[in-house]
Amino acid sequence: MSETIVRDLIDPGEAAINRYRASGYVEDVLPIRPKDRSWKTPQFITVWMGPIHNILSYFTVMTFFALGLNAWQVVGAIMTAAVIVSIGYVLNGQAAAKYGVPFAMQLREAFGHKGALVPTWIRGIIAGFVFFGITTVSSAQAFNVVFETIFPGFMNIGDGADILGLPIPTAISYVVTWVLTVGLFLGGQVFLGKFSTWANPGVYILIVIAVIIAASNAGGFGEVMSIRPVDSLVTPLVFITCVSMLVSNWAGPIVNTGDYTRNATAMKHPAIGFPVGVIGSYILFALVTVSFVASLQVATGGDFDINRPGVFVEAIDSIGNPFVIVLLIIAMNIGAVVFGVFGNMLPAGLQLAAQLPKLFTVKSGAILAALIGTVILPWQFVENTDMLFLFYSFIGSMFGPILGIMLASYFVERGRTQDLNGIYADYRGGEKGSLPAYNWPAMTVLILSFVVTMAGRIPGLSSIEFFAQVNNLAFFSGLIIGFVGYTITIFVNRRRV
Repeated sequence: MSETIVRDLIDPGEAAINRYRASGYVEDVLPIRPKDRSWKTPQFITVWMGPIHNILSYFTVMTFFALGLNAWQVVGAIMTAAVIVSIGYVLNGQAAAKYGVPFAMQLREAFGHKGALVPTWIRGIIAGFVFFGITTVSSAQAFNVVFETIFPGFMNIGDGADILGLPIPTAISYVVTWVLTVGLFLGGQVFLGKFSTWANPGVYILIVIAVIIAASNAGGFGEVMSIRPVDSLVTPLVFITCVSMLVSNWAGPIVNTGDYTRNATAMKHPAIGFPVGVIGSYILFALVTVSFVASLQVATGGDFDINRPGVFVEAIDSIGNPFVIVLLIIAMNIGAVVFGVFGNMLPAGLQLAAQLPKLFTVKSGAILAALIGTVILPWQFVENTDMLFLFYSFIGSMFGPILGIMLASYFVERGRTQDLNGIYADYRGGEKGSLPAYNWPAMTVLILSFVVTMAGRIPGLSSIEFFAQVNNLAFFSGLIIGFVGYTITIFVNRRRV
């Protein structure tokens, strides 16, 4: 293959691309050549700015207060997570930025042609479907406040009746959010990039205004930073558990960050853009979290249920200015919608199109994710902090080892190179490529890591401190087991050779 280097990027050449296309690979999963890329530093700065301020992220941080953290500790946990998420984006995005290969195809080097189906379905199908549903229902709960403000009596529609456990007003809000999300996805990635670039600054303006009002309601930032709704002992493990939960909230995009970095016009753009955008956004995210809870505490006299993630919607409502509240919720839901598209629908569509090209395009696969994400009744996961915590430990136990194995494969095993001919070999057409059908060492490490990290949820083992703590830190536990475990197999196999 006649690869060439263009601005530190690898161009496989038109002949190679045509050969891969002739083998049956759809356009969306082919390598993007350097000349066809368009994302620079501003796009990587802004792509996650709005999505970070989605309602589900705030629901997650409510559990930090429920575990006993004070305002300063919550801010510390949020910023620690921001740094870790940034590092994950930069490191795991390098391969795709260099070669232009999407996540679903990149997995083949680490797990094998057929083995890649396992992490593909975990990320694109299981997580994509569930995350889409949970994100959409959390946004719908926030939209209830908007509709009640604009249409007084909206929350009385149905007289308390529900549809499969979802109150009718929230079901209406869910449909609205669902349609907006799917509609934005159908607008295409170019439109999404432009939308994020221009919409996110508007989100930030509204959020800054709301933070000022909330802090004023609480009596100033001094009072804001003194809040602690639940007074209980916070150990280092509890703090790290909170960090792990918030990182798990973004573990999916970390794992498939290659779907975005493959659009980079140079390696430096995501390396600069991601940290600036993520860390900068999380600073404001932290201020929103503590100031809104402080405002709610003053407005209610401390009489609110911090164990219910949805209490954050009440915190927004405590700002007191209907105009600002409506605009703020709309702004935050713009972030949630973009997160639903970039973080859930797009990965699901790409994975289905890559592995089942005769059945799905990226669009049809993504719409399927939106449909199934509703059928699973996602509102059950945001009923209380225990359900949300269980969800994140499950997600972390899967994404952590996938990320660890991918990093070990690219940096340790392959020395920052990719075998494009091996990745795009026509196995269905009888071509015998350089990659195995199943990379059993990677598959074994993935399975063992999941079993170990989820053992703390099994009756009998949950009472054993070691397994309980490993599960509490599911993402970090899985990441360490995945990276170290697969690295060991790499060196063992090299010695055998």
